[in-house]
Amino acid sequence: MTVRRVALLTAGGLAPCLSSAVGALIERYTELQPEIEIIAYLDGYAGLLGGVHVTVTPEDRERAHLLHGFGGSPIGNSRVKLTNVKDCVKRGLVAEGQDPLHVAAEQLTKDGVDVLHTIGGDDTNTTAADLAAYLHDNGYELTVVGLPKTIDNDVVPIRQSLGAWTAAEQGALFARNVIAEHSSNPRMLIVHEVMGRHCGWLTAATAVKYREWLAAQEFAGFAGNTRRSWELHGVYVPELDFDVAAEAERLRAIMDETGCVNVFLSEGAGVSTIVDEMLARGEEPKRDAFGHVKLDSVNPGAWFAKQFAGMVGAEKTMVQKSGYFARSAAANDEDLALIRACSDLAVDAALRGESGVVGHDEEAGDVLRVCEFSRIKGGKAFDPSEPWFGDLLEEIGQPLGTLVPSAH
Repeated sequence: MTVRRVALLTAGGLAPCLSSAVGALIERYTELQPEIEIIAYLDGYAGLLGGVHVTVTPEDRERAHLLHGFGGSPIGNSRVKLTNVKDCVKRGLVAEGQDPLHVAAEQLTKDGVDVLHTIGGDDTNTTAADLAAYLHDNGYELTVVGLPKTIDNDVVPIRQSLGAWTAAEQGALFARNVIAEHSSNPRMLIVHEVMGRHCGWLTAATAVKYREWLAAQEFAGFAGNTRRSWELHGVYVPELDFDVAAEAERLRAIMDETGCVNVFLSEGAGVSTIVDEMLARGEEPKRDAFGHVKLDSVNPGAWFAKQFAGMVGAEKTMVQKSGYFARSAAANDEDLALIRACSDLAVDAALRGESGVVGHDEEAGDVLRVCEFSRIKGGKAFDPSEPWFGDLLEEIGQPLGTLVPSAH
């Protein structure tokens, strides 16, 4: 396959890999075939539909390595579902009567693109799958290769999505200062809300990272400067239900002893209950273009805190969200290595005309390969039977709870 022009786009929410992935793809093409032209659509699929792009210049290629030191995306993001025609029309991305998939295909053809690289989560890559299928079915000669970005780490069948390790590390950093607030008032309940709509992996991994830091500290033992007051007392993920009364009793005993309770909560934990309550009141939750409930509008952390504040006898409650802090960080060394490996394979696949999403395939022995678009799905549940998670709960004295039937 002859490749003359490659296009890049990033889409969905931010993650600590977008900037670096763009840089890594540019570096790989420059290393292997510098004569290939690279363009980047601005603001994700919105830019593709509008034909808004920039050309990567020789000077940009020389400076591509600098992108590894930044978070965010150098080419902008948006949340656009190409099969949601109504939303695309409403937002002015296509005209009434136009098919966004057709508009995108025609724009790619007009721009002379041979390969499209999509960097995003499950929504981005399922949209890429829709586009790839449309291109194939309608005779467009184009290779689409995706990279899996999501801090939730919930893309099927990808073992580890880009940016998730960094997000856990950054969430733990955020928690250090938030949990220091336990000393700001007697009987403090602190809820650290972590991103994760369907999957509790990030909450669990963030908790582990925080406790690694905690274990390395030496405490003065003066009044409230003790390991117990800085300890993590509860971790709640969407995959597990728990006995509310029993858990409140356990936490109240901790509150009585230490004067504070510190918990980590996945934003997806309890959302179905909150939505049911809203619908019962005749309220319809706000949803995005993909039909997902906008979590900021239902505020799971505040709901959880309200349920537990009285039960644990909290005098003051604080809810803090680490999501935007964690997702906009630059990639750490562990993620940089993963990004490099995936980007190298993505370019190799593109040059041989192989479409799909690059990642370690859990259904094929964790081999790094190009996973078929037809197998890419979102909402992969975290497995709470993982030994490291069981060890975490045992160490903080929290019962494992029961598996939510719909989670697996």
